[in-house]
Order: sequence, then structure tokens, then C-alpha cells
Amino acid sequence: MNLPLHLAVFVTTPLELLSFGLSVLTVWLNIRQSHWAWLFAIVSSATYAMVFFGSRLYGDMGLQFVFIAVSVYGWRQWLRGDLRHRDADLGAPGAGLAVTALGARGRWLVAGGWLAGFVVLAWFLKTWTDTDVPHADGFLTAGSLVGQLLLSRKKVENWHVWIIVDVLYVGLYLHKHLVLTAILYAVFVGMAIAGLRAWQQSAGMPTGGSGSDGGGGRRLVLE
Repeated sequence: MNLPLHLAVFVTTPLELLSFGLSVLTVWLNIRQSHWAWLFAIVSSATYAMVFFGSRLYGDMGLQFVFIAVSVYGWRQWLRGDLRHRDADLGAPGAGLAVTALGARGRWLVAGGWLAGFVVLAWFLKTWTDTDVPHADGFLTAGSLVGQLLLSRKKVENWHVWIIVDVLYVGLYLHKHLVLTAILYAVFVGMAIAGLRAWQQSAGMPTGGSGSDGGGGRRLVLE
């Protein structure tokens, strides 16, 4: 599964190609708010862990195992929700988790968590591994973890994080000669923008269009 595979002008592997397909499917299902996205997230994280190990991206490799754990948590949250975030229109027990937005305090906590994660991960990668990109890997690994945690709670801001992270990952993966994965993350940028607009509409937030709530979208809950 990790043997070279020549596609047009670049070389990939069957494992990277499989991970590519699974990841696109995962993000598409996330945009549609389908809980099955978490199943494919688990599988794609496992396959990408092997891809990143081969490229000495140890931060990204370790992140995949965290993603698997967060995916199990997120799957449960999306299916069950909680009493504070249930949609008022679907308020019976068992209703799923509603799309909500962070308040000012939540945004500061996210920024602080990202910064702290970057400092710790960059130090660890530089000190204990042979990676040649400890700072880039640490920054993007921390950001990805923040984005995944926000996604698990259906916070609109997860898409803002993913847009930033995905743009920067394109450059990192080109540097590591993971051309197919770089293309994947370029696709992810567009999908993250689409996801942001779809979730804003679902939460009843302005999307830069008519400013309406899309007709019956979920209420916005600020925390």
C-alpha cells in the first residue's frame, strides 16, 4: 500500500490515494452535518497516520490518533447532543447537537489554546524527533486539534480554523513532496468555505448574502 504510484506528473502511493478519497468524503459529510462523517474520519485518520510516518511528519502522525479519539467523542455528541444545545424545534430527548457560535470568551480560549499547543508541540518535535519542520508541524498540528474539537461541538468557528490551517498545509505538503495531499488540502480550502456558509445558514447567521436565516434554520446560540 505504500509503494510508489505514478500519476501524471507526480508520484503518490495507494495509501495516500485511499486517504485522499476518504478525507474528501469526510469533509463533504461534515458540511451536510451527517454523523457518518465521524466513521470515515476515523478510517482516514488511521490511514493518514501511516502516510505521515513515512514522511517524518510526526506531529501530524500523532494528531491522527488524537483525531480518532475526538471522532469517537464527536460522533457521540452529534448523535446525542446535550440539554444546553438542543434545537428548540426538536427539543425532545435524543435530538442532535445544534450548530452554535462561540462568544468572545470562547474565541480567546481557542486562540490561547492554539498558541499554547503550538509552543508545546514545536518544542517536543524539535527536541525529540528528527523532523525538519518542527515549528510548521507544531503550529498546524495544534490548529488542527483546535478545529477538530470545535467541529465535535458543532461550533461554526471550526471552519474559520480549517480555512487557515488548510491554506498553510498546502505549502507544507508541497515541501514534503506529498503532492496529492497538497491538492487535497487545496480542495479542503474550498470545502471549508462552503461548510462555513452552510453552517452559518443552519445557525441563522448572516452569510454575506441576503442576510436571512435561510428559512427555518437552527437558532444561533452564543457561548
